[in-house]
Amino acid sequence: MRHAFYLLYLRLNWVHWQETLAENRSIIIMDLEYSKFSDASKKGSWKTALLFAYQSLGVVYGDLSTSPLYVYKSTFAEDIQHSESNEEIFGVLSFVFWTLTLVPLFKYVFVVLRADDNGEGGTFALYSLICRHANVSLLPNRQVADEAVSTYKLEHPPEKRSSSRVKVYLEKHKVLHTALLILVLLGTCMVIGDGVLTPAISVFSAVSGLELSMSKEHHQYAVIPITCFILVCLFALQHYGTHRVGFLFAPVVLTWLLCISALGLYNMIHWNPHVYKALSPYYMFKFLKKTKKGGWMSLGGILLCITGSEAMFADLGHFSYAAIQTAFTFLVYPALILAYMGQAAYLSQHHHTSYHISFYVSVPEIVRWPVLVIAILASVVGSQAIISGTFSIINQSQSLSCFPRVKVIHTSDKIHGQIYIPEINWVLMILCITVTIGFRDTKHMGNASGLAVMTVMLVTTCLMSLVIILCWNKPPAVALSFLLFFGSIELLYFSASLTKFTEGAWLPILLALFLMTIMFVWHYATIKKYEFDLHNKVSLEWLLALGPSLGVARVPGIGLVFTDLTSGIPANFSRFVTNLPAYHRILVFVCVKSVPVPFVPPAERYLVGRVGPAAHRSYRCIVRYGYRDVHQDIDSFETELVARLADFIRYDWHRSQHTSPYAEDDASHSNESSSERRLAVIGTVTFSGTPGYGIEESVEPASVSIGFSTVESVTDVIEMQAVGAGAVERRVRFAIDDDDSESDGQTKMYVQLEEELRDLMTAQEAGTAFILGHTHVETKQGSSILKRLAINFGYNFLRRNCRGPDVALKVPPISLLEVGMVYVV
Repeated sequence: MRHAFYLLYLRLNWVHWQETLAENRSIIIMDLEYSKFSDASKKGSWKTALLFAYQSLGVVYGDLSTSPLYVYKSTFAEDIQHSESNEEIFGVLSFVFWTLTLVPLFKYVFVVLRADDNGEGGTFALYSLICRHANVSLLPNRQVADEAVSTYKLEHPPEKRSSSRVKVYLEKHKVLHTALLILVLLGTCMVIGDGVLTPAISVFSAVSGLELSMSKEHHQYAVIPITCFILVCLFALQHYGTHRVGFLFAPVVLTWLLCISALGLYNMIHWNPHVYKALSPYYMFKFLKKTKKGGWMSLGGILLCITGSEAMFADLGHFSYAAIQTAFTFLVYPALILAYMGQAAYLSQHHHTSYHISFYVSVPEIVRWPVLVIAILASVVGSQAIISGTFSIINQSQSLSCFPRVKVIHTSDKIHGQIYIPEINWVLMILCITVTIGFRDTKHMGNASGLAVMTVMLVTTCLMSLVIILCWNKPPAVALSFLLFFGSIELLYFSASLTKFTEGAWLPILLALFLMTIMFVWHYATIKKYEFDLHNKVSLEWLLALGPSLGVARVPGIGLVFTDLTSGIPANFSRFVTNLPAYHRILVFVCVKSVPVPFVPPAERYLVGRVGPAAHRSYRCIVRYGYRDVHQDIDSFETELVARLADFIRYDWHRSQHTSPYAEDDASHSNESSSERRLAVIGTVTFSGTPGYGIEESVEPASVSIGFSTVESVTDVIEMQAVGAGAVERRVRFAIDDDDSESDGQTKMYVQLEEELRDLMTAQEAGTAFILGHTHVETKQGSSILKRLAINFGYNFLRRNCRGPDVALKVPPISLLEVGMVYVV
């Protein structure tokens, strides 16, 4: 009687879960749609756009707004001289005006900012878009299931005409895949190089205003130490994050923009009201005609007026397109034009100043000290933005297996993307101080920074041309026009920067070569390791054959075996069992992988399936992250993984019930053991109610209660074949059966479900072990010298001296089991 009562109670819980699932599915969809609608209407509000535009000043425009500090000084450093005719200063002003108009305004604000990847921008966003529209990615362990992620959506359906020819050509030639990756890595390395140069030149130029207030002898011994002190303080405070003082960034930059605008207007009215005539393109041709080669070489200083333009696109994910467009078009752009016109107006009437041409000579002496303080604060804000951007792009590179593992610390729980990387921070600080002490002047720093900035812009132009064809489905003529127009402008400036190779431009080239070597070697070795794992994986039959008859025991607990494989049994697990003939009662093969999207919604992150029959208690869990996603800490990851496994177990038994009129027993599960079961996306949309399930160890088995009132939403589940190139996608919706008739098969199924959930909870209480491979990679006999240098020396040196996978995954040492593996690639 007691047993029958328990089965009836379990049956009622099961029916209650089914009814709750059916009733709430439509509510959840309506809530999600309403949320999207309200978010869209909120983002469309002009008040919100203005607020975002104000906030973007401190994050996006700090570097760009401080460029007036050093543009004229770098331009007139050596190649050209300021003469009585004013042809040089008016020609430079004309170049500055049209460069600011064509590149930041027309190229970035009106074109590039529209090529966002689910709201994200930057080099990796363009690369991600291209990889989703054409099969050119070199990332391992790709799956058809990844294309079902909601953020993977293709906004423009692929065309069948000329754009498809470009796509076929790209996909056909594997060397173009590598060339595309190298292009992206080049842009990434130059951004990192800019992270070294921008803080140095910005702070140095701001502090150099002291030269007007002290003698030349004292100035030489004051500017360098003060600059280095500010840089040390700036980097030393990085681990606190910017969220505590971030609210001050926008007011500082706004004050600076208003300041340089007012100074520009004052100088124009007071010294030369007719300076606006120099905005005509005629003065550019007049300038080049007079200065010839010297004028062309001076373009390396003029291009510094657009440093920081790439930040508009790179920081797009923090703000909306409308906010960045509004801030630049109506505030930043006019303020910069007024600042440059004001400086030109002053210099047009002062040809024999006792000091070198600089920003501060055009500042009235009565306000020079306040302007100096504001300039230093603005330069610090601009430096902070590029440092944070460097951390972000290194984290993205690491997630795409293009950078050695480093420790990433999230400095804010509320603000997404606030990260700190200790190793990178101190390396940047040392390099910044070295650059400041080594170069000692704006000229060399400007030459180095200009080359880095222009290289990044050229990379963006090339990638953007592919996006126009592949993603926007525009005719190749449109992409070619974009490439030729903006590419020719940037190549002109790039060629001028290259002439300064011996005068500072060698530094970003050297840094880029060094970083690209590291990144390419790491990525190449990662691909080779994956190929080795793929060819040496163990069959499922081998795993199922393990048992007491072979002297292999199952111990209490959960064993998480980390692998890059999305199917099959990894070789490191077979080596583990060979050396230690035992493994855990609950066995989970975990693959933490990156998908070429910025974010993977939490409801679509976990892809769960069985490995073998249900009685074997073995599962596969693929955890998918985007290149901007925040990886969970190990405690929350372990808890959520167990919860997702429990939800999958419920779903899998429910699917078994409705697949056949009879319950699936272990024998029927065994029929599927020859190949891995299908994987299901297990969501995280919870219903209200009591905890999902609870087990009380103090009572008898017959009184164990398992409630399903808060089971996670697993309707509309996407199932994929685990392996195979011809994997077919199926979208499954399981219906709710209202038939209340009980059968012996269903009763048996409920008991088996309860036993599997009990085993999972018992194993979690026993503890979790993290099984990772401790790898050593070496080349095959007869490999080329270049490959042996890259793998045997380069990769192994990086592996030994960088963070291990346990640190990257934040695994506690007490729960870590490392398996030694030698990879021969």
